[in-house]
Amino acid sequence: MTRKINLLLLLFSLIGGAIGFGIGEVLLHQLSGEVPSIVLIGLYFGILALCVGLSCLIAEMIKPRLNGSSWRQRYVGASWKLLVPATLVLLFALGTLLEFVYELNLNGAKQVKNIVFVIDDSGSMDVNDPNGDRYEATKMLIGKMDQDKEAAIVVFDDRVQLLQPFVRLKNQEVKNEVYSRLDEMEPMQGGTNFNLALNEAMEQIQGRSTSRRGTLVILLSDGFSEVDPSGVLSEYQSSGVAVNTIGLGLDNPEGSELLKEIAAVTGGQYQDVSEADQLSFAFQKIYDNIGERTLVTERTGVTQNSSYYMILRIVFVILLGAALGLGLGVLFDNRHLAKSFSIGGATGGVLAGLLLEFGLSGADFPDGIIRLLACLILAAVIALFTLVVPVKDNQPRISERRSRFGGARSAGNAVGRRQGENQNRGF
Repeated sequence: MTRKINLLLLLFSLIGGAIGFGIGEVLLHQLSGEVPSIVLIGLYFGILALCVGLSCLIAEMIKPRLNGSSWRQRYVGASWKLLVPATLVLLFALGTLLEFVYELNLNGAKQVKNIVFVIDDSGSMDVNDPNGDRYEATKMLIGKMDQDKEAAIVVFDDRVQLLQPFVRLKNQEVKNEVYSRLDEMEPMQGGTNFNLALNEAMEQIQGRSTSRRGTLVILLSDGFSEVDPSGVLSEYQSSGVAVNTIGLGLDNPEGSELLKEIAAVTGGQYQDVSEADQLSFAFQKIYDNIGERTLVTERTGVTQNSSYYMILRIVFVILLGAALGLGLGVLFDNRHLAKSFSIGGATGGVLAGLLLEFGLSGADFPDGIIRLLACLILAAVIALFTLVVPVKDNQPRISERRSRFGGARSAGNAVGRRQGENQNRGF
C-alpha cells in the first residue's frame, strides 16, 4: 500500500469540475421555473460528476499513475462503459432524491406556493400610477413564478373584484391568459376599502389552501382605509399568511402607518415606493424572500436561518461528495481507489457544504463564484486524497477478484465431485 498522486489527474479533475460547473450554471439559469427544481438539481450534480469522471478517465489514460499500465491495456474499455452509469446516472439519482428531501417541510415550515395580488384601483391611482405600472409589475412577477406556483388577483376600490381566481402557472399559455385579464380590466376609480379586499383574498386562500402549500399576499395601495385588526387581520395571523404591503406615493402618514401595521401584524414586510416605475423592484424583492431553497442556492423566507436546513444541506453535500468519489472508484473498477476517493469526496463535501451554507448571499454573480469554488473543492480533494488513503500497487480489478473467487469456488466443487466419484468407486 503506497500513498501516491497523479498530478495530471488532479489538473484534469479541476478542469472537469469547472466545465461541469459551467454547464450546470447554464441549466440552472435557463431551466429554472421550467423544470422542477428536484430534477434540475439532480442534473446539476449529475453533469458535474460526468465531467469530473470523464476528465479523470482521460488523465489516467494518458498517464496511468494510479491504476498502472495494465489497466490502460486491458480494462480501459470497461471504464468507458461504466462512465455514464457511475457518474451521471448515480449522481443524478442521488441528487434528485436529496433535493426532494431538502424541499420537504419536515420541520413544519411551509414553502410559499400561492401568491395573492391585492391591487388598489381607486381613483387616486390615476394620479400616482397613470401608466398602469402596477399591472406591469404584476405581470413581470407572474412571468418569473415557477410552474408549480399558483396566483390569484384581487382588485379593489370601495368595492372588490376577483379578477383572477387561483390558477396553476404551469406554462406560458396560462400566464398569457392572466396577462390578458389584466390588460382587459375596466378601471374602477372609486374610494379605498382594505377590509373588503383582504376579506376577498382570505376567502380565496381558504378555498384553495392545502396543508403543504404556504401562501402570501401582496397588498399595493396609495391610500388609507379603516381596518379592524381584531377582524380580518386575525384570520391572517391564525392562518400563518403574511401580508406584504407596498405604499405608492403616500403623502398621508396615516396611510403608510396603516400598511406598516398590516405587515407587522401578519408577519409581512412593508415597502415605501415613491414612483410607480419602481414597483417592479418592490415586487421582485418580495418574491426573492418567499422561502425558496435548493442545495445550491440561498435559502430565503422563514427557513433562511434554520439550523435544521443548515445541517441538512451540509450532510447532503457530504453524501454527494462521497457518492462522486465512489463513482470514480467504480469507473476505474478499483476498490482501493473507491475507498480513497469516497473518503476524499466526503471530506471535500464538508468543505463545499460549509462554503455553500455560509457563502451564498442571493446575488447572482457572487453566488456563482461560491458554487464554482465548491465544485473545484470537491474535484481537488477527491484527486488529492490518494496521498492520505494509500492505494495498493498492482491491485486486481474488482471484477477480476469476483471472477477469481467464483473460479476458485468452481474448482473446489470440481475437486469435491471427483473425490466423491472416487469414493463412490471405492465402495
